[in-house]
Amino acid sequence: MSFQNFELDSKLLKAVEDSGYTTPSDIQQQAIPPIIQGQDLMASAPTGTGKTAAFVLPALQRLITNKPGSGKGPRVLVLTPTRELATQVADNIYKFTKHVRMSSGSVVGGTPYPPQMRMLKKPLDLLVATPGRLIDHMNSGRIDFSRLELLILDEADRMLDMGFVDDVKKIAAETPDSRQTLLFSATLEGEIAKIARQILKQPVRLQVSGVKVKHESITQHVHQADDYRHKRALLSHILGRDELNQAIIFTATKRGADELSIRLKEEGLTCEALHGDMKQGMRRRTVENLKRKKTRVLVATDVAARGLDIKGISHVINFDLPMQAEDYVHRIGRTGRGGSTGVAVSLVGPQDWMLLSRIEKFIDARLDLTEVEGLEPKLARPKANHGQKKSFGNKRKPNVRYKHRGTKTGGNDQSRRKHRSIDLKVA
Repeated sequence: MSFQNFELDSKLLKAVEDSGYTTPSDIQQQAIPPIIQGQDLMASAPTGTGKTAAFVLPALQRLITNKPGSGKGPRVLVLTPTRELATQVADNIYKFTKHVRMSSGSVVGGTPYPPQMRMLKKPLDLLVATPGRLIDHMNSGRIDFSRLELLILDEADRMLDMGFVDDVKKIAAETPDSRQTLLFSATLEGEIAKIARQILKQPVRLQVSGVKVKHESITQHVHQADDYRHKRALLSHILGRDELNQAIIFTATKRGADELSIRLKEEGLTCEALHGDMKQGMRRRTVENLKRKKTRVLVATDVAARGLDIKGISHVINFDLPMQAEDYVHRIGRTGRGGSTGVAVSLVGPQDWMLLSRIEKFIDARLDLTEVEGLEPKLARPKANHGQKKSFGNKRKPNVRYKHRGTKTGGNDQSRRKHRSIDLKVA
């Protein structure tokens, strides 16, 4: 199947070709036809599978085909949970409108109001927005939704997690009943299903790759750390490996990201931090430096777990495990993108075993525990019953750089040292 099967405008097809796309991904194959036909859609798809293009291309096709109504308000509105994801969507719009004259813009938090106010006074085809800032403009009477044709909720589950559920409902209520609505989410159950029933009309439901998807391009394993100093030593070892091109290190807190970034700079690494307390301009420059290879290591909170699409990230390192198991999948999805391979390493301290167990339950697999020669842990991995007393590790064979502990797979030593491909739940 090719993009020509969708009967897209020739100018869009030229932009697709210029972008290097040849064959539509699964989500694109399944989502684009019903969207072009004008149907509402609720879809779940793995991260890194071209989801953004799956709604941007048919949205542009609609704008090209339909005659715009009178007024200046946006014809297409894309709501995203974070500024980073808004930037990614805006980049896709820019890429696919290369040969088509379309006006687009974004309103997100952390940026000055005046430029956004001036933009909203002009005719606009596509608007990308975060809920909070959009509500501010709505309350000030700066947004006209009278000619809105298409409302898109990207990563709706994340918006709900971040407390935007009331904002999303308010925004949807202000748009025309005749609009077409698309909802993309990691899960289509629970609160998401309730929201969908309220704002979508007889939607087509898609769950690409079922409830699980194989991330065969990502090698995942765990290093056990006895304490913070041990964890830092393991991190330095990983960052010093020749095969590491660029890495994203995830921390639990903003302060932790800043402090770790400073320490890594002192060690001579080109490193920057990325978190929600930074101003939008600084966040944008940080991401651009990573894209341009000026920065080798990015230390980030979960603000970067979704919406950060950068080729060449060879490693994702969980310095701190996420509190939500689902965020693990989003984090490691920053590597192994676009057909390349990647490595995801989690550093697990004494207080992290329950979090690791939740992750393993979520992905339905036990992650391989590996050791670094000279940095072996003193404590063994606790058994499934976390109430049992931790025992000390067994004697280790000499002259072995890595070996796995805690996973009984059978077979010879070589087969046990192989990292397994893991079935991951849809992200």
